[in-house]
Amino acid sequence: MTETVRFGRTDMDVTRLGFGSWAVSGQGWKFSWGATDDAESIEAIRHAVTSGVNWIDTAAVYGLGHSEELVGKAVAGLPEADRPYLFTKAGLVWDPADPAAAPRRIMKPASVRRELEDSLRRLGVERIDLYQVHWPDTGESLEYAGDGSGAVSPNATPLEEYWQVMADLKAEGKVRAIGLSNHSVEQLEAAERVAHVDAIQPPFSAINRSAAAEIAWARAHDTAVIAYSPLQSGLLTGTFSAERVANLPADDWRLGHADFTTGLAANLRVAEALRPVAARHGVGVPEVAIAWTLAWPGITGAIVGARKAAQVDGWIGAAEVELTRADLDEIADAIAASGAGTGPARP
Repeated sequence: MTETVRFGRTDMDVTRLGFGSWAVSGQGWKFSWGATDDAESIEAIRHAVTSGVNWIDTAAVYGLGHSEELVGKAVAGLPEADRPYLFTKAGLVWDPADPAAAPRRIMKPASVRRELEDSLRRLGVERIDLYQVHWPDTGESLEYAGDGSGAVSPNATPLEEYWQVMADLKAEGKVRAIGLSNHSVEQLEAAERVAHVDAIQPPFSAINRSAAAEIAWARAHDTAVIAYSPLQSGLLTGTFSAERVANLPADDWRLGHADFTTGLAANLRVAEALRPVAARHGVGVPEVAIAWTLAWPGITGAIVGARKAAQVDGWIGAAEVELTRADLDEIADAIAASGAGTGPARP
C-alpha cells in the first residue's frame, strides 16, 4: 500500500488506512476489549507500518495511557525515515483511584494542556501530528463506547473555549493539526468560526451510517475525515456469530453494546451480504467492508485495528479494492433489507 492522499489542508500526505490502537489497550478499564499481549500488540503495529500504513490513531484514555505507551514503544524501534504520523485524542479523563469507572468528558483548558504533556511523554515525541477532541465536553461520564447522549453539566466547557485551546496548541507548535471526533454538524460549524477544523473522526461503516452529514460538511470545508470502526468493532469481518459473541470475555465492552445484543442479527445479515462481493474481487469480507467506507465521498482514510500481525494481513489490501456500481447497489439493497443502522446506504 503506497498510495497517499492529502490530509485536508495540512502538509501531510496519508495512506488510506491507518492503524487503530483501541483494541490493544489491555484490561482493567471501562472499555477494554479483554486481555492482550503487549509483545503481540507492538508486533502488529510495526507490521502495519512495514506493510505501508503511515499513521497510527490512539487516545489517552485507551487503556488509561497504556495504548499510547505501546505505540511509543513500537515506533521508537523504527528507523526515523519510517516513523508514522501519530494521531491521539484528549477529553476523556479517568480517576486513577477507580480505573474501572467510566471516564468523564472534560475539556477544561488546564486539563487539556496536562493531557497533552502526558501524551507527548507516553508517545516519546515532541509534537503530535493530529490532536483531537475525543467527545464534546459535557462534564459527565461517558457511559458506554459510542455514547453520543448524556446530560450536560453546568460545569461543561463551552466548545468555543476548548477549541480555542486546541488552536492555541497548534499555534504554539505542540501539535501539527487539530481535529474533532464525535461532533455534530452544528458543533463543527461553531468550531470552524473559531479556527479551521483540520480533521474530523466519526464512526462510519455499512452498519453505522449516521455520520453522513458530518462527512459532507467536512468535504465542503476541505477538512480531512478519518472514519473509525469501518468493521463495526469486528462485526463486519465475516467471523462473528451469536455463539462467538456469547463467548467474548466478561471484560469485553462489546458484550453490553446494542450492536452485539438487540442489533446483532441485523448486523450479521449485512456482513453475510458482503461475502459474494468479496468472492468476486478475490478478497476477504473485511477488505470489502473497509473499501465500502473508503468509497464514500469525503472520507480521507479509515482506522482499522488489530491485536496480532496476522490480522493486519486480513485488511491491508482494502485500499486497493475498487467496488463497482453493481457492488455498491448490491450492498445498498442488502443494507436496506437487513434493517441495520440508519442513514444513506450508498455512497
